[in-house]
Amino acid sequence: MSAIASINVAPVRAFNGLKGEQSAKAAFKVTYITSNGWTPCLEFSESDMAYTINHGPDGIVSSASCGYYSNRYWTMWKLPMFGCTDSSQVLAEVAKCSMAFPNAYVRIAGFDNVKQVQCASFLVYRPIGGAAKAVNARSV
Repeated sequence: MSAIASINVAPVRAFNGLKGEQSAKAAFKVTYITSNGWTPCLEFSESDMAYTINHGPDGIVSSASCGYYSNRYWTMWKLPMFGCTDSSQVLAEVAKCSMAFPNAYVRIAGFDNVKQVQCASFLVYRPIGGAAKAVNARSV
């Protein structure tokens, strides 16, 4: 499963929780994750590790290989939120993570504990000055 980045999400400049429409969209996506029985998990990464231009020395084209993550490891925020069914709890953790690491990108991933795979992932926080990448240049 490849990580799916949100398209055309405006950067969040001052982060005291997601604002307006962004919050509603993120809550909807988290609800999708939890309603499928997947476990939400927050991950964060500084910009130099969040995006990769060169996908590693192995020569594998990661855009054509689902789930290949050469040089794209993000740090997990706390433990996965096992049993969480409330999107507001997940978004509250996003706020805490972005306050603790204001220069990092934050994403939410949904893991299936039966198949033991990541089923969904999307970016929820872009740091100040973190420019949006063109769709064909993303590796988040």
